[in-house]
Amino acid sequence: MGWPGWRRRWAAVAAFALAGAAPSFAPSAQAAGSASLLSLDVDGEVRVTNNASHTAYHFSEAQLLALPAHSITTATTWTPRSTFTGPLLSDVLKTVGAYGSQIEIHTLDDYTCVVPVADAARYGVVVAYAMNGQRLKVSDFGPLFLIYPRDQHPLELDGPAGDSKFAWQIRSMTIKR
Repeated sequence: MGWPGWRRRWAAVAAFALAGAAPSFAPSAQAAGSASLLSLDVDGEVRVTNNASHTAYHFSEAQLLALPAHSITTATTWTPRSTFTGPLLSDVLKTVGAYGSQIEIHTLDDYTCVVPVADAARYGVVVAYAMNGQRLKVSDFGPLFLIYPRDQHPLELDGPAGDSKFAWQIRSMTIKR
């Protein structure tokens, strides 16, 4: 997404930062009220698919929870130092047989960002479904939040360039060359 997406996302960040509160996003009544929002679709340059048209891999809640859980303890621009838990991004990519070099991430609020596939191994990025032992809700960055170990790599991951890699309310990923 171009400038309007950035402006909307940064306006939300600025608003809650000034208020001293966590953001509360509710993209739709359907999404906010769904019983099980923990799922992820991955398409694009993938070798393994499980949908009817053989174009994507749909992770159900059970499949995501079955992947080995890893934790990163770090602060983000939007949260105090917290422990985020979920599968490694590299495990998600391995499951689908991803072979591209970029990951386009799509969120429930129509935000899109792109991160390098190489970041998965370089930083041990986690696709978090929990923060401090509590499952993430749509109103609190959920159901999935891409987490980098910012505290361990402050020179590389602080500031706007680093912040742009953190995506919350993730619904899908497209692997690109």
